[in-house]
Amino acid sequence: MYTDPIADFLTRIRNGAKAGHQVVELPSSTVKAEIARILHDQGYIASYKVVTDNAQGTLKVALKYERSTKRPVIRGIDRASSPGLRNYKSSSDLPRVKNGLGIAIVSTSHGMMTDKEARAKKIGGEIICYVY
Repeated sequence: MYTDPIADFLTRIRNGAKAGHQVVELPSSTVKAEIARILHDQGYIASYKVVTDNAQGTLKVALKYERSTKRPVIRGIDRASSPGLRNYKSSSDLPRVKNGLGIAIVSTSHGMMTDKEARAKKIGGEIICYVY
């Protein structure tokens, strides 16, 4: 059993993209579905779907690749906060990932959002991961 399900989610996406898989399946949760929603809205994944076939359900994530070079759109996806060391930042201290070319997913009191949305709403929170 793994102790950090979000890190497992990010690792499965990273490994699936490097291996060239079209779809990655993993156990579902509300937090993972929210992260997948943000990745889809920002254009990093093609689509996602929550299938409730058993008690927990399955999250199916369709990865996205560039048409000409067949390289994955997600170049890097890294966990910023872990269960042993949480990483909280105020809205003014939120990092800019790759000089604004990437995103940081932030868990705030108003739900999950990107660092740009959190900065615009002047809300801080826990930095979940960096995507570029």
